[in-house]
Amino acid sequence: MTVQPARATEPEFERMVAPLRAELHVHCYRMLGSVHDADDAVQESLVRAWRNFDKLTDRAGLRPWLYRIATNRCLTLLETRRRRELPVDLSPGAPMGDIAWLEPYPDAEVRGTAPETRYEAREAVELAFVAALQYLPGLQRAALVLRDVLGFSARETAELLEISVASANSALQRGRAGVEARLPERSRSASRTMADDEIRDLARQYADAWEAGDVSAIVALLSADAKYSMPPLPEWYAGRSAIREFLLDGPLRYRWRFLLTSANGQPAFGTYLWDEERGVFAAMALDVIAVRDGHIAEVVSFLDPELFPAFGLPAELSA
Repeated sequence: MTVQPARATEPEFERMVAPLRAELHVHCYRMLGSVHDADDAVQESLVRAWRNFDKLTDRAGLRPWLYRIATNRCLTLLETRRRRELPVDLSPGAPMGDIAWLEPYPDAEVRGTAPETRYEAREAVELAFVAALQYLPGLQRAALVLRDVLGFSARETAELLEISVASANSALQRGRAGVEARLPERSRSASRTMADDEIRDLARQYADAWEAGDVSAIVALLSADAKYSMPPLPEWYAGRSAIREFLLDGPLRYRWRFLLTSANGQPAFGTYLWDEERGVFAAMALDVIAVRDGHIAEVVSFLDPELFPAFGLPAELSA
């Protein structure tokens, strides 16, 4: 006869789930593409878990049980939330299109990926990967993340999604095909060839060039097929010539300061535009860069200063 464990108190429950809260949040972010939606999904999932905690007879199964609840909550949100728009498709070479709205993720250090997974921990939270996920139907998205990112087996994935193993494998294969079609260059073959200090040095060179207003230095750091986008503006630029023309016609007519941070496991900057009237550099955008083969291959400039607090960035810089 199975002995039902005594019901835990709420503080005991909190202590048990605390080590899993961060990875659950990243999981919900991958599924939903939004930090705020991930906040809600995790909170609602933990409330539901607490209310049903007495049904968990094997406390060793806490992690997969929480992932089942969180994944199902994300799938429900995907089915019911109003579709939102990201005006630029982050996958190389693809046309513009409507996908679920994407936000940068402030916690760059994502650890704990199982060794048999298809994606490394850091690349599995990079912007391009998370953006590619948003094109997949919910079930395919969940199957791919559970198998290829988190390392659950086919049987475990089927149990978490409450479907057959055959259905889980089918969803996985379709999800893989969809993601790989939008990621022709896997990120592990890109910045993985550079040491972290080399990437940081490249990022510093990029920031210095911006602050100096040196368009030639900026362009020299870009790959030949680099892309520059500015969500939520419905425009983006591809190639060194187009980016150079855009910079000269717009941003580089003004003074800038950059503060280095990180987002989605990638170098990022808080960018600050000189405000003559106030005599300060005011927060303007969060720029996330992708590095491939020693060059900056992509810049996604999120034009939302309200993102800054989550990245520990001030609202303004003195002269």
